[in-house]
Amino acid sequence: MNDKQLYNLIRMDSTEAVLEEVRVILDLIAPNFNTAPVASSFVKTVELYKGNCPGYQSCNTEYHDLRHITDTFIAMARLVHGAVLNGKTFNDRQIVLGLVTALLHDTGYIQEKHDHEGTGAKYTSSHIQRSIDFLQLYGAEYGLSDEEILAGRAIILCTDLAVDISTIKFSTSKIELLGKMLGTADLLAQMADRTYLEKLLFLYHEFKEAEFGGYENELDLLRKTIGFYDFIAERLKTTLNATNRFMVSHFASRWNIQTDLYHEAIEKQKNHLKQIVKAPDLDYRSHLKRDRVVEKIRKKFGDYD
Repeated sequence: MNDKQLYNLIRMDSTEAVLEEVRVILDLIAPNFNTAPVASSFVKTVELYKGNCPGYQSCNTEYHDLRHITDTFIAMARLVHGAVLNGKTFNDRQIVLGLVTALLHDTGYIQEKHDHEGTGAKYTSSHIQRSIDFLQLYGAEYGLSDEEILAGRAIILCTDLAVDISTIKFSTSKIELLGKMLGTADLLAQMADRTYLEKLLFLYHEFKEAEFGGYENELDLLRKTIGFYDFIAERLKTTLNATNRFMVSHFASRWNIQTDLYHEAIEKQKNHLKQIVKAPDLDYRSHLKRDRVVEKIRKKFGDYD
Protein backbone atom coordinates (compact mmCIF):
# COMPACT_ATOMS: atom_id res chain seq x y z
CA MET A 1 0.00 0.00 0.00
CA ASN A 2 3.01 2.33 -0.20
CA ASP A 3 1.64 3.82 -3.43
CA LYS A 4 -1.40 5.10 -1.57
CA GLN A 5 -2.06 8.80 -1.49
CA LEU A 6 -3.74 10.55 1.40
CA TYR A 7 -7.01 11.29 -0.34
CA ASN A 8 -7.37 7.70 -1.61
CA LEU A 9 -7.56 6.12 1.85
CA ILE A 10 -11.15 7.13 2.50
CA ARG A 11 -13.71 9.42 0.86
CA MET A 12 -12.72 12.69 2.45
CA ASP A 13 -15.70 14.43 0.83
CA SER A 14 -18.11 12.16 2.71
CA THR A 15 -18.93 13.20 6.26
CA GLU A 16 -20.17 9.67 6.94
CA ALA A 17 -16.88 8.13 5.79
CA VAL A 18 -14.85 10.58 7.87
CA LEU A 19 -16.85 9.84 11.02
CA GLU A 20 -16.60 6.10 10.45
CA GLU A 21 -12.83 6.30 10.03
CA VAL A 22 -12.52 8.30 13.24
CA ARG A 23 -14.56 5.60 14.98
CA VAL A 24 -12.07 3.03 13.67
CA ILE A 25 -9.15 5.10 14.93
CA LEU A 26 -10.71 5.51 18.37
CA ASP A 27 -11.20 1.75 18.54
CA LEU A 28 -7.50 1.32 17.75
CA ILE A 29 -6.65 3.71 20.58
CA ALA A 30 -8.95 1.98 23.07
CA PRO A 31 -11.24 -0.93 22.09
CA ASN A 32 -13.84 0.13 24.67
CA PHE A 33 -13.79 3.82 23.75
CA ASN A 34 -17.27 5.34 23.94
CA THR A 35 -17.53 7.07 20.58
CA ALA A 36 -21.08 8.38 21.16
CA PRO A 37 -20.00 11.84 22.44
CA VAL A 38 -17.69 12.26 19.45
CA ALA A 39 -20.34 11.15 16.96
CA SER A 40 -22.96 13.41 18.54
CA SER A 41 -20.63 16.43 18.40
CA PHE A 42 -19.73 15.64 14.80
CA VAL A 43 -23.38 15.50 13.72
CA LYS A 44 -24.14 18.76 15.57
CA THR A 45 -21.26 20.47 13.80
CA VAL A 46 -22.29 19.24 10.36
CA GLU A 47 -25.81 20.55 11.00
CA LEU A 48 -24.39 23.87 12.19
CA TYR A 49 -22.37 24.31 9.02
CA LYS A 50 -25.40 23.41 6.90
CA GLY A 51 -27.45 26.14 8.56
CA ASN A 52 -29.70 23.83 10.55
CA CYS A 53 -28.98 25.25 14.00
CA PRO A 54 -31.15 27.98 15.55
CA GLY A 55 -29.65 31.44 15.35
CA TYR A 56 -27.01 30.67 12.71
CA GLN A 57 -26.74 30.83 8.95
CA SER A 58 -25.06 28.12 6.92
CA CYS A 59 -21.32 28.49 6.43
CA ASN A 60 -20.61 30.77 3.46
CA THR A 61 -16.80 30.88 3.52
CA GLU A 62 -15.52 28.57 0.81
CA TYR A 63 -11.97 28.18 2.10
CA HIS A 64 -12.88 27.82 5.77
CA ASP A 65 -15.75 25.45 5.00
CA LEU A 66 -17.20 22.22 6.37
CA ARG A 67 -14.67 20.19 4.39
CA HIS A 68 -11.85 21.94 6.24
CA ILE A 69 -13.52 21.08 9.54
CA THR A 70 -13.88 17.38 8.72
CA ASP A 71 -10.31 17.33 7.39
CA THR A 72 -9.06 18.85 10.66
CA PHE A 73 -11.19 16.45 12.70
CA ILE A 74 -9.71 13.34 11.09
CA ALA A 75 -6.19 14.80 11.15
CA MET A 76 -6.56 15.37 14.90
CA ALA A 77 -7.76 11.79 15.44
CA ARG A 78 -4.77 10.49 13.48
CA LEU A 79 -2.37 12.61 15.53
CA VAL A 80 -3.88 11.39 18.80
CA HIS A 81 -3.54 7.78 17.66
CA GLY A 82 0.07 8.36 16.62
CA ALA A 83 0.83 10.09 19.91
CA VAL A 84 -0.54 7.14 21.88
CA LEU A 85 1.59 4.78 19.80
CA ASN A 86 4.56 6.96 20.79
CA GLY A 87 3.86 6.53 24.48
CA LYS A 88 1.73 9.60 25.15
CA THR A 89 -1.29 8.97 27.35
CA PHE A 90 -4.68 10.63 27.28
CA ASN A 91 -7.86 9.67 29.06
CA ASP A 92 -11.04 9.33 27.04
CA ARG A 93 -12.38 12.74 28.02
CA GLN A 94 -9.17 14.46 26.91
CA ILE A 95 -9.44 12.76 23.53
CA VAL A 96 -13.09 13.81 23.22
CA LEU A 97 -12.10 17.38 24.08
CA GLY A 98 -9.36 17.36 21.44
CA LEU A 99 -11.80 16.20 18.79
CA VAL A 100 -14.60 18.57 19.79
CA THR A 101 -12.25 21.55 19.65
CA ALA A 102 -11.15 20.40 16.19
CA LEU A 103 -14.80 20.53 15.15
CA LEU A 104 -15.42 23.97 16.64
CA HIS A 105 -12.13 25.77 16.00
CA ASP A 106 -13.43 27.81 13.03
CA THR A 107 -17.05 28.37 14.06
CA GLY A 108 -16.20 32.05 14.32
CA TYR A 109 -16.62 32.34 10.56
CA ILE A 110 -20.31 31.41 10.78
CA GLN A 111 -22.70 34.36 10.77
CA GLU A 112 -25.66 34.73 13.07
CA LYS A 113 -29.09 34.81 11.43
CA HIS A 114 -29.45 38.56 11.97
CA ASP A 115 -26.10 39.31 10.30
CA HIS A 116 -26.85 40.11 6.66
CA GLU A 117 -23.76 42.12 5.78
CA GLY A 118 -21.14 40.38 3.63
CA THR A 119 -19.96 36.88 4.48
CA GLY A 120 -18.28 35.24 7.44
CA ALA A 121 -14.96 36.11 5.84
CA LYS A 122 -15.26 39.58 7.36
CA TYR A 123 -14.46 37.92 10.70
CA THR A 124 -11.03 36.72 9.55
CA SER A 125 -9.20 38.80 12.15
CA SER A 126 -11.58 37.92 14.99
CA HIS A 127 -12.71 34.41 14.05
CA ILE A 128 -10.61 32.61 16.66
CA GLN A 129 -12.00 34.68 19.52
CA ARG A 130 -15.48 34.18 18.06
CA SER A 131 -14.84 30.43 17.94
CA ILE A 132 -13.77 30.50 21.58
CA ASP A 133 -16.92 32.46 22.41
CA PHE A 134 -18.99 29.83 20.59
CA LEU A 135 -17.33 27.11 22.65
CA GLN A 136 -18.10 29.07 25.82
CA LEU A 137 -21.75 29.47 24.84
CA TYR A 138 -22.47 26.00 23.53
CA GLY A 139 -19.78 23.74 24.96
CA ALA A 140 -22.26 22.20 27.39
CA GLU A 141 -24.47 21.20 24.45
CA TYR A 142 -21.45 19.35 23.09
CA GLY A 143 -21.20 17.47 26.37
CA LEU A 144 -18.31 19.43 27.84
CA SER A 145 -17.94 20.38 31.50
CA ASP A 146 -17.00 23.89 32.61
CA GLU A 147 -13.45 22.68 33.22
CA GLU A 148 -13.26 21.15 29.74
CA ILE A 149 -14.62 24.31 28.15
CA LEU A 150 -11.92 26.35 29.88
CA ALA A 151 -9.25 23.92 28.65
CA GLY A 152 -10.81 23.95 25.18
CA ARG A 153 -10.42 27.71 24.97
CA ALA A 154 -6.66 27.31 25.35
CA ILE A 155 -6.58 24.48 22.81
CA ILE A 156 -8.37 26.51 20.13
CA LEU A 157 -6.08 29.49 20.77
CA CYS A 158 -3.20 27.33 19.50
CA THR A 159 -4.61 27.63 15.96
CA ASP A 160 -3.90 31.38 15.97
CA LEU A 161 -0.68 32.03 14.03
CA ALA A 162 -0.39 35.44 15.70
CA VAL A 163 -0.42 34.11 19.27
CA ASP A 164 2.76 33.18 21.13
CA ILE A 165 1.82 29.73 22.41
CA SER A 166 4.31 30.03 25.26
CA THR A 167 2.06 32.73 26.75
CA ILE A 168 -1.07 30.56 26.80
CA LYS A 169 -2.10 29.27 30.21
CA PHE A 170 -2.78 25.54 29.91
CA SER A 171 -4.39 23.67 32.80
CA THR A 172 -2.14 20.62 32.29
CA SER A 173 0.70 19.45 30.06
CA LYS A 174 -1.76 17.11 28.33
CA ILE A 175 -3.96 20.06 27.36
CA GLU A 176 -0.88 21.87 26.05
CA LEU A 177 0.00 18.86 23.91
CA LEU A 178 -3.56 18.66 22.59
CA GLY A 179 -3.40 22.36 21.75
CA LYS A 180 -0.20 21.94 19.77
CA MET A 181 -1.68 18.90 18.05
CA LEU A 182 -4.76 20.90 17.03
CA GLY A 183 -2.52 23.69 15.75
CA THR A 184 -0.78 21.03 13.69
CA ALA A 185 -3.97 19.31 12.51
CA ASP A 186 -5.40 22.64 11.36
CA LEU A 187 -2.36 23.37 9.18
CA LEU A 188 -1.97 19.85 7.81
CA ALA A 189 -5.66 19.65 6.94
CA GLN A 190 -5.45 22.83 4.89
CA MET A 191 -2.16 22.29 3.13
CA ALA A 192 -2.55 18.59 2.33
CA ASP A 193 -6.02 19.07 0.82
CA ARG A 194 -5.81 17.95 -2.80
CA THR A 195 -7.59 21.19 -3.77
CA TYR A 196 -5.46 23.42 -1.53
CA LEU A 197 -3.99 25.42 -4.39
CA GLU A 198 -7.38 25.93 -5.99
CA LYS A 199 -8.94 26.94 -2.67
CA LEU A 200 -6.24 29.56 -2.16
CA LEU A 201 -8.21 31.61 -4.69
CA PHE A 202 -11.16 31.51 -2.28
CA LEU A 203 -8.81 32.44 0.55
CA TYR A 204 -7.65 35.52 -1.34
CA HIS A 205 -11.24 36.72 -1.67
CA GLU A 206 -11.92 35.98 2.01
CA PHE A 207 -8.89 38.09 2.90
CA LYS A 208 -9.99 40.83 0.50
CA GLU A 209 -13.41 41.11 2.14
CA ALA A 210 -11.77 41.22 5.57
CA GLU A 211 -9.14 43.74 4.37
CA PHE A 212 -6.57 41.33 5.75
CA GLY A 213 -3.08 40.45 4.57
CA GLY A 214 -2.54 43.19 2.02
CA TYR A 215 -2.37 40.88 -1.02
CA GLU A 216 -2.55 42.68 -4.38
CA ASN A 217 -4.45 39.94 -6.18
CA GLU A 218 -4.86 36.15 -6.42
CA LEU A 219 -1.47 35.68 -8.04
CA ASP A 220 0.25 37.71 -5.32
CA LEU A 221 -1.17 35.37 -2.68
CA LEU A 222 -0.08 32.31 -4.69
CA ARG A 223 3.46 33.66 -5.00
CA LYS A 224 3.70 34.50 -1.31
CA THR A 225 2.36 31.08 -0.34
CA ILE A 226 5.71 29.58 -1.38
CA GLY A 227 7.35 31.46 1.48
CA PHE A 228 4.44 30.49 3.73
CA TYR A 229 5.41 26.83 3.29
CA ASP A 230 8.78 27.56 4.90
CA PHE A 231 7.14 29.52 7.72
CA ILE A 232 4.76 26.64 8.44
CA ALA A 233 7.53 24.03 8.30
CA GLU A 234 9.39 25.97 10.99
CA ARG A 235 6.22 26.44 13.06
CA LEU A 236 5.47 22.72 12.94
CA LYS A 237 9.02 21.87 13.96
CA THR A 238 9.51 24.34 16.80
CA THR A 239 6.38 26.12 18.04
CA LEU A 240 4.22 23.00 17.73
CA ASN A 241 6.95 20.65 19.00
CA ALA A 242 7.02 18.56 15.81
CA THR A 243 3.78 16.85 16.77
CA ASN A 244 3.28 16.13 13.07
CA ARG A 245 5.79 13.29 13.60
CA PHE A 246 2.96 11.28 15.14
CA MET A 247 1.46 10.81 11.68
CA VAL A 248 4.19 8.34 10.73
CA SER A 249 3.20 5.95 13.51
CA HIS A 250 -0.48 6.28 12.70
CA PHE A 251 -0.11 5.44 9.01
CA ALA A 252 2.20 2.53 9.79
CA SER A 253 -0.26 1.05 12.28
CA ARG A 254 -3.53 1.78 10.49
CA TRP A 255 -2.54 1.31 6.85
CA ASN A 256 0.89 -0.35 6.89
CA ILE A 257 2.28 2.70 5.10
CA GLN A 258 5.73 3.68 6.33
CA THR A 259 5.54 7.38 5.59
CA ASP A 260 3.68 10.55 6.52
CA LEU A 261 1.14 10.98 3.74
CA TYR A 262 0.35 14.53 4.86
CA HIS A 263 3.97 15.55 4.33
CA GLU A 264 4.02 13.87 0.92
CA ALA A 265 0.82 15.63 -0.16
CA ILE A 266 2.08 19.02 1.02
CA GLU A 267 5.39 18.60 -0.82
CA LYS A 268 3.56 17.73 -4.05
CA GLN A 269 1.37 20.81 -3.72
CA LYS A 270 4.38 23.02 -3.04
CA ASN A 271 6.26 21.73 -6.08
CA HIS A 272 3.21 22.21 -8.28
CA LEU A 273 2.75 25.76 -7.00
CA LYS A 274 6.37 26.58 -7.83
CA GLN A 275 5.76 25.44 -11.39
CA ILE A 276 2.59 27.52 -11.65
CA VAL A 277 4.08 30.82 -10.50
CA LYS A 278 7.08 30.55 -12.79
CA ALA A 279 5.05 29.56 -15.86
CA PRO A 280 5.83 31.98 -18.70
CA ASP A 281 2.18 32.53 -19.60
CA LEU A 282 1.26 33.40 -15.99
CA ASP A 283 -2.26 32.13 -16.68
CA TYR A 284 -2.22 30.58 -13.24
CA ARG A 285 -5.90 29.69 -13.21
CA SER A 286 -5.43 27.36 -16.18
CA HIS A 287 -3.14 25.22 -14.00
CA LEU A 288 -5.71 24.88 -11.22
CA LYS A 289 -8.17 22.31 -12.52
CA ARG A 290 -9.52 20.35 -9.56
CA ASP A 291 -13.15 20.28 -8.45
CA ARG A 292 -14.14 23.10 -10.83
CA VAL A 293 -13.02 25.63 -8.25
CA VAL A 294 -11.84 28.08 -10.90
CA GLU A 295 -15.26 27.95 -12.55
CA LYS A 296 -16.85 28.83 -9.21
CA ILE A 297 -14.35 31.65 -8.71
CA ARG A 298 -15.00 33.05 -12.18
CA LYS A 299 -18.76 32.91 -11.69
CA LYS A 300 -18.61 34.58 -8.28
CA PHE A 301 -15.77 37.08 -8.67
CA GLY A 302 -15.15 37.49 -12.40
CA ASP A 303 -12.21 36.61 -14.61
CA TYR A 304 -9.22 37.87 -12.61
CA ASP A 305 -8.51 39.92 -9.52
